[in-house]
Amino acid sequence: MPPLSIRSYRSPLIQILVWLMLGLLLLLFQPLSWQASLQITLPEEFWIKQAILFFFLVGIFYLNAWLWVPRLLFHNKISWFIIAVVLTAIVLMLIIKMVEAWLNLPELMHRAFHPNSTEPSRRGNSWFDFFVLLLSFLVLGISTSVKTVQKWQKDVQLRQSLEKQKISSELSFLKAQINPHFFFNTLNNIYALTLSDIETARQALHNLSRMMRYVLYETRKDVTLLSQEIAFLQDYIKLMQLRLTDKVKVSFEHPTSLNDMFMAPMLFLPFVENAFKHGVSSQSPSCIHIQINQQGHRLHLEVRNTIFTSKSVLLEESSGIGLANTRRRLDLLYPNNYSLLVDEHAPENTFLVKLTLNLA
Repeated sequence: MPPLSIRSYRSPLIQILVWLMLGLLLLLFQPLSWQASLQITLPEEFWIKQAILFFFLVGIFYLNAWLWVPRLLFHNKISWFIIAVVLTAIVLMLIIKMVEAWLNLPELMHRAFHPNSTEPSRRGNSWFDFFVLLLSFLVLGISTSVKTVQKWQKDVQLRQSLEKQKISSELSFLKAQINPHFFFNTLNNIYALTLSDIETARQALHNLSRMMRYVLYETRKDVTLLSQEIAFLQDYIKLMQLRLTDKVKVSFEHPTSLNDMFMAPMLFLPFVENAFKHGVSSQSPSCIHIQINQQGHRLHLEVRNTIFTSKSVLLEESSGIGLANTRRRLDLLYPNNYSLLVDEHAPENTFLVKLTLNLA
């Protein structure tokens, strides 16, 4: 049996302290002030009535919290809830009046406040007690407020939990889409190499196997090291360069000394993959420039590539699955902590992507 922590006792202890303070302020403070200022001695029956009233107040508090609020108020039965609360307060008031009559308290209190009077008390003839009724409504109101706040907190926690589960499942789904999309294109490239250069195809398969190990083992985690992500991009670029001609210039700049940090795996790949898809031509000169900079907790990625198409190259359409899902991953993983600029009308017929991540 696991040991009970202080947290498991915290809620009951708080409730006990609140009830003690309520009992002291509402049921003891005023009578004690009477005794001190008026120099009177209250009868024992008065304290018995006060104790009975206190326990009944505790009872209607939990009756309302455990029965009226969850079964009536939370089920939108507002009218029945109001009736139940009013009847509870009235019943408690009548019970207290019966207790006072049983203890002969009106007469005893009259003698305590008027020791020299010979007239009998007339308070016992009235069934209405404004103080008890007001006190009952106060306790029932506090009970309703406490239960409503507790339900609101549970609803917030439930929504947060569901949102986290939704984000986790969406990320898994998106990553599962990105990986086959990448391998589909890469295997097509290797297939083309097997028709012209077997040795180059073997080298490409070696690079691909190393990349597959990264994808299969490192991307199982939610995060990876920045250095590993850069090494993965280097392998990918080397693999893609094997099939390029001299007319394509590829440059990859990255920090030589890194402040290694954790980031989402395979986040940069769709942008680089898109550059090789749209920035390569076998007939005209072309260039692909990839640059990664780090400034404290901020990471900057810039990808420029030549465009060889007259059609509009949009983020959601140009690379199919990869870029669209990357934007979705950024929204889920780095909300309000990233900026993404995609310019298909950059100067000199180039396609530009600028991504800034706050990895703090």
